[in-house]
Amino acid sequence: MNDRAEFDSLVPAQGFSRREFLVTSLGAGFALATQPVAAQTAIHTDAAGLTAGEVKVPVGDGEMVAYRATPAGVGKAPVVLLISEIFGVHEYIRDTARRLAKLGYFVVAPELFARQGDPRQIESVAEIIDKISSKTPDAEVMKDLDAAVVWAAGQGADTGRLAITGFCWGGRITWLYSAHNPGVRAGVAWYGRLVSPVNAYNPRHPIDLVGELKAPVLGLYGGVDSGIPVDTVDAMEAALKTGSPAAKASQLQLYDNAPHAFHADYRPSYRKEEAEDGWRRMLDWFRRNGV
Repeated sequence: MNDRAEFDSLVPAQGFSRREFLVTSLGAGFALATQPVAAQTAIHTDAAGLTAGEVKVPVGDGEMVAYRATPAGVGKAPVVLLISEIFGVHEYIRDTARRLAKLGYFVVAPELFARQGDPRQIESVAEIIDKISSKTPDAEVMKDLDAAVVWAAGQGADTGRLAITGFCWGGRITWLYSAHNPGVRAGVAWYGRLVSPVNAYNPRHPIDLVGELKAPVLGLYGGVDSGIPVDTVDAMEAALKTGSPAAKASQLQLYDNAPHAFHADYRPSYRKEEAEDGWRRMLDWFRRNGV
């Protein structure tokens, strides 16, 4: 099957009303809603030895902007889909992509809010949730990620070794995509919500999909996360034991004293010890699962 035919098979007609892509460029810097940035802890990773920058990924109704980072001159690198928080693909996500690329991965961080608007330019978290992240359909996201995988294959990356990781909103998407795509070998979800009310945009949540997980997921959670109560983490842990083989192979790590967004080094929520331990666990999870 050629790349175009594979793309068409994975990304059929969207099934949503056609919308203009409101985000066509990633720009630079951190999201306005995260200002002021905690500069003393923010990690800065250069692009030396990498091919890194903005790309356009063909999707069912146009082109989606994304950030790509990969070791320069290296073919068939394993692929990591990197999924942002509600703030979109701002500097923290781009820097995380470069960190992974320095370790040998072909990283794609797609701007999955491209049709809804640019969360990086909005100062209010409540407004981002109301106007953008809550209006982004899960089904659309799954198709966009399928398209990103096809695009990576067309760039010479090894999509037979495919992982996904994401933070907050992206952590939830990590669980969903690990149930959606049988090609995923490993998922790592950083504090992604597990239980939530359903609606037309979000008809199912991670706890509803344990029977359909196709790749084992490592979930990294904070014990004092006010948005993800520990009892929901406990409920997910129990549910995983009743799920698919991949669900039963999944693991949850709870950091008792960590808040939400403990990996976000540019925010006051950053917890260096827990973030570094989670990073080590993530890399080990990828390796153990063949990525």
